[in-house]
Amino acid sequence: QVQLVESGGGLVQAGGSLRLSCAGSGSFFKISDMGWYRQRPGKQRELVAGVTAGGKTTYADSVKGRFTIDRDNAKNTVELQMNSLKPEDTAVYYCGSGWVLSTPRYWGQGTQVTVSS
Repeated sequence: QVQLVESGGGLVQAGGSLRLSCAGSGSFFKISDMGWYRQRPGKQRELVAGVTAGGKTTYADSVKGRFTIDRDNAKNTVELQMNSLKPEDTAVYYCGSGWVLSTPRYWGQGTQVTVSS
């Protein structure tokens, strides 16, 4: 069984930064693709940033140049550095892991990020 626990959400003003962290348990973490997803009010959950088991990263167009994803297999963690935050980044952010980024098999509980204007 894989458990994912997110931390680091909160309230920040536009232009500010936050760093989200996801701690995973189990050996599956090291061989799975890991991603950060978000669900904005009234919207479907979407992939924000992902990193494959081989270390390849991908970003949604809306966050390119502002967000950076980083995984540490030794610590079983994946982090999301979010800079230049905008009000439209307000969402619940989820950590997910699976064989492919498009369909995570495991989810964390989510952490709220609120960006005020």
